[in-house]
Amino acid sequence: MLTSIYPISFLISLGALTTWFYFREDETRSDLMRKVFFTAISVYVFSFIMANAEWDYKFLMLGREMLILMTVPLFLSFFRKNKWVYLALLFAVLGGMDFYYFDKLKTTFPQTAKLEGTSDVKLDKNGEFLMELLDGHSISDVRPLLEEYNLTAQPAFSPKDATATDLDDYYVINVPTAHESHLPTVKKALEKNEMVEWVEYNEEYTLSPLESVPQKSLPRLNKKYGLNDPGLENLWGFEALDVATLYDELKERKPVRKALIAILDTGVDAEHEDLDANFTTTNSKYDNDPAGHGTHCAGIAAAVSNNNKGVASFSQTNEYVQVTSIKVLSAGGYGTQKMIIDGILEAADSKADVISLSLGGLSNDARQRAYKKAVDYANKKGSIVVVAAGNSNRNAIEFAPANTPGVIAVSAIDTVMNRANFSNLVMDLKMAVAAPGVNIYSTFPKGEYRSFNGTSMATPYVAGLVGLMKSLQPDLTTKAVFDILHKTGRTTNQDKETGKLIQPAAAVSKLLEGI
Repeated sequence: MLTSIYPISFLISLGALTTWFYFREDETRSDLMRKVFFTAISVYVFSFIMANAEWDYKFLMLGREMLILMTVPLFLSFFRKNKWVYLALLFAVLGGMDFYYFDKLKTTFPQTAKLEGTSDVKLDKNGEFLMELLDGHSISDVRPLLEEYNLTAQPAFSPKDATATDLDDYYVINVPTAHESHLPTVKKALEKNEMVEWVEYNEEYTLSPLESVPQKSLPRLNKKYGLNDPGLENLWGFEALDVATLYDELKERKPVRKALIAILDTGVDAEHEDLDANFTTTNSKYDNDPAGHGTHCAGIAAAVSNNNKGVASFSQTNEYVQVTSIKVLSAGGYGTQKMIIDGILEAADSKADVISLSLGGLSNDARQRAYKKAVDYANKKGSIVVVAAGNSNRNAIEFAPANTPGVIAVSAIDTVMNRANFSNLVMDLKMAVAAPGVNIYSTFPKGEYRSFNGTSMATPYVAGLVGLMKSLQPDLTTKAVFDILHKTGRTTNQDKETGKLIQPAAAVSKLLEGI
């Protein structure tokens, strides 16, 4: 019911508001349009509140609709003096909205299609399933089944070392519109085929960073850390993580080699003044960031320290880590499970020591084999995978890839050591830690600096520390790193919900004991 009410009430609101503007000097008609508008917008607001979706997603959609409500009447007001031109444009706009935009409005809520026996999540419209064939079989062996449902199949993944994984046996399966309402039936048919090893949904994710206002600065931090970076006074996380002691710990210790941290995100502004000296390119098409999310994460993990610009990182002398970018999300922050797995494989093949994933979302499947295989591949190549726990104030076990075995998940804490009110809870994950995730000041494209909230911001703190540890001991495994972070971590006010807060100095000290 809400699926229809939401778009209809919005289009009526748009039409009524526009005509209200037009008839504003005609008291009778203006009053009528005003009543129609407020009635329609009330229905719209009701359907918005009752819709099945996370609130961060709702507000994203609300912004989209409010932008249209503001710009269309404003645009048409320029033609108000010419009645016929105005009415022609009005009908053209409403007709265009109905033709091009109505379906988008209809599919806004629920946030995802409800699938039998699954959670509410979105799927990639261009490839709803990831299907693994049994060894020794090709896609031609299941051609009759594909033709039965008019499905199309394309190879999903191309790891460089095919002997280290069977992800090269996966295919992306696209379901035609006619069968989209029967996805569980199609999935069961694929699973029953004797040539098919595994089928899972190819889920779609959306970033939801929460921009914040920097809190009161801490003006003596530059002197305390012996650095000249002006943005240090905004880094309250350095205090919570005792970075001054970390710098003391590293004074007499040189890295074995520079560790590579791969930021899998919306890209990174490779020319940013506070990143360029620590940035290395794996592919130039990844070295820009129209969204800003990846650049913000890169600065937290590996900003250039002591360059009289911006902020700093755990690498005081810039000898320990370097950062690179691999795009797995669009400029709008959208990505799919396939895109993310492709990025993990590419990062591992690029010899990344740490793969940082500040992304994820609700998961349909209780078990997602493709993510697990991708993480296993990365581990075999020497990469440690660090993943955001999520920003929905829910159990992170429901979110992928945070719930993937073999990753270190990261929750967010606030300035008083509480779990951030948006952060997912990690008590049911095997390997999880916490890091600062509220009012985190870092790099932003085009030489800017901004503050954001999110487990997205907490994750690169952990990735930066893991990179530092790998620079000192390159052969570290994920389990060895987690054991150190857990044993040396600081207790938070909700320890079970957050995991231990990382303590870089204590972790490095513990690591150096065994070297």
